[in-house]
Amino acid sequence: MIEFTAPGHIGKSLIAPDASIIGVIEEGTGSLAARDAVKLAPGEPIPNSPGNYVLDHALSRSDAVAKSRAVAQLVQLRREGATIVLVSHDEVLLESCADEIWWARDGGLIARGDPSEVLSGYRRHVAESLRASAENQLPRLSPTLRSGDGRALLEQIELLGENENPATVFRSGESVTIRVTVRFASRVPDPVVGIMIRTRIGLNVYGTNTELEQLKLGPLEAGDRTRVSYRFRCDLCPGEYTVTAASHDPDGLWHDWMEDAVAFSVSDSRYTAGVANLKAQVEAEKL
Repeated sequence: MIEFTAPGHIGKSLIAPDASIIGVIEEGTGSLAARDAVKLAPGEPIPNSPGNYVLDHALSRSDAVAKSRAVAQLVQLRREGATIVLVSHDEVLLESCADEIWWARDGGLIARGDPSEVLSGYRRHVAESLRASAENQLPRLSPTLRSGDGRALLEQIELLGENENPATVFRSGESVTIRVTVRFASRVPDPVVGIMIRTRIGLNVYGTNTELEQLKLGPLEAGDRTRVSYRFRCDLCPGEYTVTAASHDPDGLWHDWMEDAVAFSVSDSRYTAGVANLKAQVEAEKL
């Protein structure tokens, strides 16, 4: 076994039992201190004989093949009676071999137990922390392309969370508003204002405009300003996205077009592949 002292829990110790692999996720300052164990740093080879080992991000520089081989070696050492503590932020790695996960912060233990349960709580914490860190942040207006005849100008593109505060990170499923403010430089009889959400690699995710939504804006005169708000549930998978916005005539003649004008991120407490988070209800029956 390996005994750990936890600076955040004075007088208490944590025991990694014999013949086990314990995954440890550490946050903040301070760390769990191990007794009677060999500590392996990044790049150090894994020993071939059983013993007590602490792998302190030892596989962080390894490629996928090397990690797979290392996991097989760790599992074999566990079968031979070794006690191994694997300190890492690689959740896939920890899930692949850990018998138990310890989640520590500032040297104190937050949770320990079944890998799926502890990692689920950790991912939820990460998603909430990312969301909180982006609160009241205005997205930077930095289009990759801008064109139009200048009869109207996009003044501002805002991203608002469910609390109506600006943000650049949203939870999957959160109510989100994209707000576009347009100032008109000349008279436009029937302006159309639209948006398009794209993935990081340019895949169109969702687009609409005031004409499609049967919302008539005009006529608008020089000096007029209008603000169009698009509200929707952000049922997107975790990832990076951009918003393209435009003001144009019904026939498509652009007044002002801003390609990938602002960027935002979506976070979630679990991994989901793809773009649309359909949140399937899954059932199984034995046949």
